Amino acid sequence: MKKTSIILPEYAENVIQSLEKYGYEAYVVGGCVRDSLLGITPKDWDVCTNATPQEVLRVFRKRPVIKTGLKHGTVTVMMNHEPVEVTTFRVDGEYTDNRHPDEVIFVSRVEEDLSRRDFTINAMAYSPARGLVDAFGGQEDLAAGLIRCVGEPDERFNEDGLRIMRALRFASRFDFGIESETAFSIRRNRHLLENVSVERIFKELKGMLMGKGVLSMLQAFPDVMACIIPELAPSFGFDQRNPHHIHDVWTHTAYAVQAAPADEVLRLTMLLHDIAKPACFTLGENGKGHFYGHPEKGAEIAQCILQRLKSDNATLNRVVTLVREHDNHFPTTRAGMRRFIGRLGEDTIQQLFEVKRADMAAQSDHEKDEKNHALREAALLIDELMDEEHAFTIKDLRINGRALMAMGVPAGPDVGRILRTLLEEVQDEILENSEEALAARARELA
Repeated sequence: MKKTSIILPEYAENVIQSLEKYGYEAYVVGGCVRDSLLGITPKDWDVCTNATPQEVLRVFRKRPVIKTGLKHGTVTVMMNHEPVEVTTFRVDGEYTDNRHPDEVIFVSRVEEDLSRRDFTINAMAYSPARGLVDAFGGQEDLAAGLIRCVGEPDERFNEDGLRIMRALRFASRFDFGIESETAFSIRRNRHLLENVSVERIFKELKGMLMGKGVLSMLQAFPDVMACIIPELAPSFGFDQRNPHHIHDVWTHTAYAVQAAPADEVLRLTMLLHDIAKPACFTLGENGKGHFYGHPEKGAEIAQCILQRLKSDNATLNRVVTLVREHDNHFPTTRAGMRRFIGRLGEDTIQQLFEVKRADMAAQSDHEKDEKNHALREAALLIDELMDEEHAFTIKDLRINGRALMAMGVPAGPDVGRILRTLLEEVQDEILENSEEALAARARELA
């Protein structure tokens, strides 16, 4: 055991002290140890102990406890209003579903418990009294920046197929590499993802996309990505034959994901933004590649993918919108931009700027100055219009449907028709957005 010093929060140390008061061994374990050694403040502190679940309940009989998973040896103790998961040292039985152990067996030594864990960097435990327990070289792999399975990689992935995605997520999050045998095993066993729920896969995928090392993972494991999203496979190595591009479609996609801000919507958008390019490819007489209609087709494909992955509706709708709009030019006129803002909304448009910047960052330098100039002009025009408080939607008009009906316009389609006309004329600066001017024009239209 190494006498590495890790500073525990008071509530976690109190849990350990409470168990050790009665002669049990207790350690913080897993991600909180890994993050502490990396200089990252852990979000959660988990404890492992040789006390059985029933013994843990007796030790904390005066504390609020949640019987999180007694069958698997886990009790959540509320200490100073903070939850701490306390799990008995255990090893797992057979994994007949490649996801969950059929049974767990409680053991007496912490090293046995650590041997069942996924990766070496997650297989360390720490006790203020006994120091660091690192039986599998976790500290060395942290220093080397490597994700390595504990023991035999094929066994670890066959126990739980989700570990394939967890490996990619950890590597992306910390910008680590994946040790060669572990990487070979990931590719060899990628079919095991078929046994994992799409909700869990999607969560890990989003975590991987958010990491600073996402480019390396996308480039190194396209075959794994194709297991999750088969629609991506045609883009692998697809030559764009276009002066705006220096990469094939998949490599461009990977660089665009990396270039986008670390936001789930934006990185999902960049992952899917060009997914329809291979299907929409045509070659001009001059040998130049074209992808007419790929944003619209891509939006349809993105919607199907995100529905299949059980995405929440807000994320799905925003990503689909951004994929559909990503290749469109911003309007250059005031009226056109007002309609654009009214159609998409300011938040979506600001994300669209980020999408276009990420897309450009993954392209060639061909016409890059012109593209940057167009983006700057569009941003300035939007800011000017927002400062002037113009009407972008019917809600922004200084008159509403109730006022029209009070003027004698019958309830029904005429109300909507008049309001739409008023908005168009305000946006075209033909009509002033004032109650008096709008009412006068509405009488003419009635």
